[in-house]
Amino acid sequence: MRAQTIDVKAATGRILCSTIFRPGGKKLLAKGHVISEEDARMLETEGLAEVWVTELEDGEIGEDEAVMEVATEIGCGSLEIRLAAGGRANLFATEPSCVLVDDELLKQINCTSSVAIATSLNFAYARAGQRVATVKSIPFAVSKSQLEAVISIVKERGPILQARPIRTPSVGVLYTDPLNGERARQLFENIMRQRLERMGTCATFVLASLEEEGAVARSLQHLLRGRPTTILIASTTAPAGPDDVVGRAMLRAGCQIERFLAPVEPGNLLLLGYKDDVPIVSAPGCFRSAKPNVVDLVLPPMLARYHVTGWEIACLGLGGLLA
Repeated sequence: MRAQTIDVKAATGRILCSTIFRPGGKKLLAKGHVISEEDARMLETEGLAEVWVTELEDGEIGEDEAVMEVATEIGCGSLEIRLAAGGRANLFATEPSCVLVDDELLKQINCTSSVAIATSLNFAYARAGQRVATVKSIPFAVSKSQLEAVISIVKERGPILQARPIRTPSVGVLYTDPLNGERARQLFENIMRQRLERMGTCATFVLASLEEEGAVARSLQHLLRGRPTTILIASTTAPAGPDDVVGRAMLRAGCQIERFLAPVEPGNLLLLGYKDDVPIVSAPGCFRSAKPNVVDLVLPPMLARYHVTGWEIACLGLGGLLA
């Protein structure tokens, strides 16, 4: 790019290097605007004789075109791209979704000197119409070679971001207590409802059980017959892991234990298992309060029918201090 001050009459087709205001403060044209013949006449009428502009040189692409190219490549799923002012493209979820982010690829792209990409957190819940990412270019123009390098990396390694839709999820809830399952239901049902409503859903199948291995296993098997998207176990006790009542009941119901212990506070004692493709989550203490805890981190991807692995649970430690 080559910036220079030129006569307004010769400015058509050039890129404005700074915002132009009227004496009263009203903005006439924004920085980065491509001046049209009508713009040039208007500026003359406003009394401007010269403007500070730049123009693309060989091997350069305008900022708007560059960010749209990058935005088109970095995302997939239920997304809409909208061009914004100042060399920026925004990505919006078009329906309720879970945002999945390849953070290592994101870091690599952001180490380049041509564009910067900001996204929502991995596993974040996004409402329809919510912005989940933005792509910003360096001012005015990007080198074609730099842009091609960015696009090549993304094409080779896959999209940085996915808005994985959450469609007609069904949630099974099992309340357990050593004396009376209904006691757990009375204690936790309101909090459970608030948590699920924040993610646009509700409990589809609900049972209360005595916290005894056989009873919990039978209740889980009954809930699994409904093929829920996920099952949440809300216990009044704090199970010590897979060898405690709830863990043994999960195994008895045919679950494979994926992970015990999460690097998240609140929610350290999370126990995650799978029966076929249905995740079953025990998170003692997490249903006593509507404040953010580990359930809020893992529930969006599960509602989107994404298989959350033990490794991904282990990766929640960065930012896992929620309280």
